[in-house]
Amino acid sequence: MKEISALEEQIGRLNAKDFDLEAWKQHTSAVLGRIFGDNSLKIKQIQKIEYDYSSWSLRDTSGRSSNLERCKKMGREILMAAIEELKTFGIPDNTSAKTSAIPPEVIGHALENELKVSQIRGLIAVIDSDKSAEDKKESLLTLLKKLEPGASEAILAHLLAHPGMTGKLKM
Repeated sequence: MKEISALEEQIGRLNAKDFDLEAWKQHTSAVLGRIFGDNSLKIKQIQKIEYDYSSWSLRDTSGRSSNLERCKKMGREILMAAIEELKTFGIPDNTSAKTSAIPPEVIGHALENELKVSQIRGLIAVIDSDKSAEDKKESLLTLLKKLEPGASEAILAHLLAHPGMTGKLKM
């Protein structure tokens, strides 16, 4: 699995001679975000790893070393847990859906601005039906063709222009 390889590579970087904790945290957060989603608890845990710059640590050379080692150990443990999760449960299915799905309130807002209540109810009835995805698509197209001229385009424009859509479309 390429995800596990990427996490193992981050674990290997903990042993680099020119190790930089902040750079490592940023890179690791990006990798974890790609695998588990940008709101993953693992990213928050990585970002909480802090080097102690207190005067006691700075005076005691062994304190500096052990403090940095503590940070590395925490990072290693978080990544090992992530690897175990991937091995046990696989890649989360909903990661890309969470980051690219159109928020329901955006759709509702667009429909409310362009359609009558009865038309919205008709669309909801089709969406909530037990029909197959292909049958739903056909029924929805039929309903949309019955709308006033320009209504479908206006709904699409509302969807795309809504502030909730900013940063949601990825190519």
